Amino acid sequence: MTSEMTETQDLAAKIAKLPKAELHLHLEGSIRPETVSLLGERRGIQISPESAAARYEYTDFLGFLDAFKWAVGYLKDPEDYALVTHRLADELLAQNVIYAEVTIAAGVMIRQGQSVEANFAAIYEVGQRYREKGLRLAWIFDATRQFGGDAAVKVATIAAKLQRDDVLAFGLGGDELSVKTANFRAAYDLARGHGLHAVAHAGEIGGPEMIREAVEMLGAERIGHGIAAIRDLRYADQLAALRIPLEICPTSNVRTGALARQLDKPSADISDHPLREIVERGVTVVLSTDDPAMFHTDLLAEYGHAIALGLTESQIVRMMEASFSYGFLPPAEKRPLIEKFRSSARELGLI
Repeated sequence: MTSEMTETQDLAAKIAKLPKAELHLHLEGSIRPETVSLLGERRGIQISPESAAARYEYTDFLGFLDAFKWAVGYLKDPEDYALVTHRLADELLAQNVIYAEVTIAAGVMIRQGQSVEANFAAIYEVGQRYREKGLRLAWIFDATRQFGGDAAVKVATIAAKLQRDDVLAFGLGGDELSVKTANFRAAYDLARGHGLHAVAHAGEIGGPEMIREAVEMLGAERIGHGIAAIRDLRYADQLAALRIPLEICPTSNVRTGALARQLDKPSADISDHPLREIVERGVTVVLSTDDPAMFHTDLLAEYGHAIALGLTESQIVRMMEASFSYGFLPPAEKRPLIEKFRSSARELGLI
């Protein structure tokens, strides 16, 4: 075994031991095939885990959206949402994640005629139980872009009402090419007016102009994905100066075809990912999984990709700390989490 391989394995082992945070994580995208099978049984529908897993194979972004819609279709009531929250929390704890901001597709719940309040009450109750186990969960309510601006206002209104229950932010996901960014100004104005933080998916399959619009029109404080920044290096430098983090999810970018699209290539793999270049330009990055079940990944795997892409130990440690620093918890609640991370990093000789 070469010394380089030994150093890589040593760093991966240290990362596994460190307390971690994750900021771009969709609850519904964490539904494993085995859970889909169980949810189907609750409705008298027989679907094997293997059949469910087959639905999680796609080659482009629209294929992913179809799979996401299919899986979410099995979530019918608060008990279903409690189950998937419980299973996600167990997976996070197993990776030593102590803080996560989890995005909930509230816009889809409304579209399906469900009670967001009832579903979220079940989600929140599970989350509270895990605080005793060392995992702090907070929530981002997500509007679906293709449903339009009026639907987004409804999501923002409900999010504002539920802030007392650790709903920290309002976001916008879905197909970023479907509806113009300006249509969502009212929803973001409402959310920010009630003290919610603002996030937005942008520059995933759209160009760098979509990132600019999210920042300038919507007041986004973090950008979901944002890999299109690599196509406009001057604007990437502006993001670095503004300290607006990109929530980068490498496996997701490969699996949805977003990376190939940004690189204008027929296909792309992890080795093509511009993560290292983005970091080296000084852009703040927080590494995440996006939809871990649907992309067959977890946070440890994403940090493994960062190592393979050539990020240095110090770059990875700074990126890990950024996932705590750029979370939306109040400073007094965030500070102990950051200190816990730093203390562990010092014990492991990383800082």
